[in-house]
Amino acid sequence: MPRRVRRVATRLLASLVVLTLAACVAPPPPSAEGVLRMTVTPVTFNALPGWRDEHPAQAMPAFLAGCAVYARNPDQALGGTGEAASRGGNPQQWRAACDVARTLPPGDEAARGFFETYFQPWAIAGNGNPNGLFTGYYEPEVRGARSPGGSYRTPLLGRPNDMVQADLGAFLPDLKGQRIVGRLQQGQLLPYWDRAAIEGGALERQRLGIVWLADPIDAFVLQIQGSGRVRLGDGRVVRVTYAGQNGRPYVPIGRVLADRGQIPLEQVSMQSIRAWLVAHPAEAVEVMNQNPSYVFFRELIGMRPDDGPPGSLGAPLTPGRSLAVDRNFIPLGAPIWLDTTDPLTGSRLQRLMMAQDTGGAIKGPVRADVFWGWGAEAEEKAGRMRQSGSQYVLLPRPVQAAAN
Repeated sequence: MPRRVRRVATRLLASLVVLTLAACVAPPPPSAEGVLRMTVTPVTFNALPGWRDEHPAQAMPAFLAGCAVYARNPDQALGGTGEAASRGGNPQQWRAACDVARTLPPGDEAARGFFETYFQPWAIAGNGNPNGLFTGYYEPEVRGARSPGGSYRTPLLGRPNDMVQADLGAFLPDLKGQRIVGRLQQGQLLPYWDRAAIEGGALERQRLGIVWLADPIDAFVLQIQGSGRVRLGDGRVVRVTYAGQNGRPYVPIGRVLADRGQIPLEQVSMQSIRAWLVAHPAEAVEVMNQNPSYVFFRELIGMRPDDGPPGSLGAPLTPGRSLAVDRNFIPLGAPIWLDTTDPLTGSRLQRLMMAQDTGGAIKGPVRADVFWGWGAEAEEKAGRMRQSGSQYVLLPRPVQAAAN
């Protein structure tokens, strides 16, 4: 987009947001039914279920990866609300703990003492309920090609040139945390194209393809997971990750299939959804289009095979230690104590994790997505995880309190 056109588009967007969205997008009043509220209650580390059996040294690399992001972006807004935002919404509030973490000797004893000294645990509840839902995600590997041809006809698209995004809180404080995505057409701000329109060719002229896949179901799965590894015919691997989303709401097609009586709700998993799509090719596109959300990608250059993809915080995700959260409630980078169950064995899963990512389906204070990594086991765990449980956020103690 030429610079002059971009300036005009920006002014138009600002005007449209201020003049027309103030009334129609304003959040509901506090008493409105269905509004999620987070409450946090300070607790001791002994109140964290399973804390004494944890190996906190295993979480230190993920924590330090977050510290590296804070150092590079000291003015980054981390999110959160209420107590969580006031105590951990700014990278400067993590500086003292990060400085100490970089000098810690190895071992669980040092790591446990570090967290107990520099952090205060807070029990989280949503509208008074401490129980929530925990799912999983992973980094898929699929077959692909650098150019279309033969069976490789389904593209992964880069971010469109005409897509604009605005943080409404920058225009009206009452809309803090709300964002809008759209496109400008003849001076009007319109919703961005939905999945059906994009799959139908709405963006063909922009030539946004990064790689092409043989299976449209693989492309759909990569969009849900937000990152992936595309193995080319010569054995090379192209790493792709999230670059933007069309602003449309995420609709889980597992729920669509359950509502239609195609899969019993208690049997919905990534595996059962894929099996149904493969078995019903004539209906698969229509079902996938029931999810209007569409994710765009960018290629990752120079990443090692054992590096996880970058999350929303900007740190590489650590298998089994990184968590996607709703940043409207939880600050990115915050340590989270997770108390749930393993999706395969049903045994207790009580673990220190780091809030380093977000997701379109992750909405609410007691709602999170566990990053399991890549490979067959990660796919199995991510696809089957739909566990209940609770979580606690660890926020930095004031520097003076930590020193005493």
